[in-house]
Amino acid sequence: MDLESGVYQNQVKKESWRTILTLAYQSLGVVYGDLSTSPLYVYKSTFAEDIDHSDTNEEIYGVLSLIFWTLTLVPLLKYVFIVLRADDNGEGGTFALYSLLCRHAKVNSLPSFQLADEDLSAYKKDIASPAPTSFSAGLKSTLERYRVLQRFLLVLALLGACMVIGDGILSPAISVFSAVSGLELAMAKEHHKCKIFNFMDSIVLKDVEVPVACIILIALFALQHYGTHRVGFLFAPVVIAFTSVVYPSLILAYMGQAAYLSQHHDIENHVGFYVSVPEKVRWPVLVIAILAAVVGSQAIITGTFSIIKQCSALGCFPRVKIVHTSSKFHGQIYIPEINWSLMILCLAVTIGFRDTRRISNASGLAVITVMLVTTCLMSLVIVLCWHQSVLLAILFVLFFGTIEALYFSASLIKFLEGAWVPIAISFFFMIAMSIWHYGTLKTYEFDVQNKVSVDWLLGLGPSLGIVRVRGIGLIHTELVSGIPAIFSHFVTNLPAFHQVLVFLCVKYVPVPHVRHEERFLVGHIGPREFRMYRCIVRYGYRDAHKDDLQFENDLVCSVAEFIRTGKTGLTDEDKDAPKESDKMVVVGTPSTHVNGIRFCEENDVGGADQETVGTSELREIRSPPAMKARKRVRFVIPESPVIDRGARDELRDLMEAREAGIAYILGHSYVRAKQGSGLVKKMVINLGYDFLRRNCRAPPYALSVPHASTLEVGMVYHI
Repeated sequence: MDLESGVYQNQVKKESWRTILTLAYQSLGVVYGDLSTSPLYVYKSTFAEDIDHSDTNEEIYGVLSLIFWTLTLVPLLKYVFIVLRADDNGEGGTFALYSLLCRHAKVNSLPSFQLADEDLSAYKKDIASPAPTSFSAGLKSTLERYRVLQRFLLVLALLGACMVIGDGILSPAISVFSAVSGLELAMAKEHHKCKIFNFMDSIVLKDVEVPVACIILIALFALQHYGTHRVGFLFAPVVIAFTSVVYPSLILAYMGQAAYLSQHHDIENHVGFYVSVPEKVRWPVLVIAILAAVVGSQAIITGTFSIIKQCSALGCFPRVKIVHTSSKFHGQIYIPEINWSLMILCLAVTIGFRDTRRISNASGLAVITVMLVTTCLMSLVIVLCWHQSVLLAILFVLFFGTIEALYFSASLIKFLEGAWVPIAISFFFMIAMSIWHYGTLKTYEFDVQNKVSVDWLLGLGPSLGIVRVRGIGLIHTELVSGIPAIFSHFVTNLPAFHQVLVFLCVKYVPVPHVRHEERFLVGHIGPREFRMYRCIVRYGYRDAHKDDLQFENDLVCSVAEFIRTGKTGLTDEDKDAPKESDKMVVVGTPSTHVNGIRFCEENDVGGADQETVGTSELREIRSPPAMKARKRVRFVIPESPVIDRGARDELRDLMEAREAGIAYILGHSYVRAKQGSGLVKKMVINLGYDFLRRNCRAPPYALSVPHASTLEVGMVYHI
């Protein structure tokens, strides 16, 4: 046994190292691809016209010095050595920094936050960090006290997210268009050799770049549904032919190009990248550059998908379809609606500008804005999360913020020459995201204000004509406590509900991933003889949530595990508890219940099965025989600990209800601004938010539940 265990552990280690090396290999293609294509267009974009035909090369060397120190200070020093240390459990980006701040100060905009969320292992703060300073404690208190500061922080994170989306449109255009710009020079040389080059040919060559760039862009976006890992794995060697060691290779590339430009002042169109490439290898370099541009574009498209997934999970972006392209690695996603929208906008920019200089002006403003947002958020992370001196945070902002502010002001000067594009794109997405977030908060506030007390539910009895029918009633709600108004509306019009009720709340918390053993939070509503439960399912903003048959079984099994090990309803002490969430118990998914209840379904063979006892280690509780039942349900329960009779009866009722089937009670709300609201609020709610709700994706559970088992309860929300 020891030998087999050792062999198994060695295999696990080999698999983990293989996985790490594979991901590292892909990161060369995806992460560094965008950076490695910058020599294609930087010099051409920097010099608006040809370089001054003088004997001095101060202008060229000045640009080279600017490039060198920019690459050294920003990507290398700031990001590699500082910002990457502030990862959110392996996740990066503006929203990852924002979620990191939300866990160290109560500035979270999610309305469904619970104190129990702070007990998540991924939520806990770094124990090794030094004790909070007096300034960090004061800053934390100030942020938690003033809502305007919390909103400003959210707007700052949204601005960074919007600029990332804008960069997802502009970077593919500039990378691919710059890569194919060598076609004119290469084909012109071939025409000169064949002595057939004339004025009409030059016009044709200039026009061929745009169609070729558009074809490559269409192919690039069409490849996205195959997944990030496949595209990155396919083209990673191309980028390693291009930048074997990223930073030194980039510096050498810029130096070589500057050296060529300094010695060739008299060559027509000499500012471009390809003129410095030897004529004999120009075609191979052209092919490599195009493939590298594909990888560089893939990097920012992947980042756009990721930031939109984070925004959607945190209630700041309308619901979209998210496809997980890899079953092994988290975070490799594909969003069809966003993908095709990016493609259309990217093609529009390429066809509309037809010029690398104006596209680079637009892309530069988007990139530098994201850098400024990162600097601002990072300064707060230094104080609130790392508990470092405020002087260090100020120096960080002054040093890197000054550099980035200079680039930002230079980009704004080019507003009419293309820099207006990312501003327009960000303004559109910012308006949509703000409207969605505002409407979501107001809708949740309406639910909280109109929720039904538990006492009302406990007061329902036979005198009012309420009857219990067989089966499980699964009521989807956004509330983490209290009874939603849709349920009282349902009972008022149809005075009956199921023998087992489960109020299900699926919510996201500001962490990347929630462990399976911490997924479910289960509790009773009222005494246990009422057979009513509350189940809160928690996901991180990078987790995949699928409402399918497996999820139903996990839910029922988790409730059963709670019955076996959890509390048994309200006691005299529980009635005085301040919050219902204090009485809830963390229950993992069945895969984590190695020694817990297991759920099984089997075909009914027509026999009168009774309660049976299995092996000495396991015992079974089966549901009573039912007439014409298609499926029989059973729980396999561990021998220890011994459960009391009340829990056994509760488990039996749960199995009988599961065998009868699950009915899904969903709310279908119509949102309208309440009477007396201002004109702006009416436009935001009645036009903007209502339009987004009607045209975005429905919640996942509304798409996957069987229509024959669905009950929709319509209500008008006056907010």
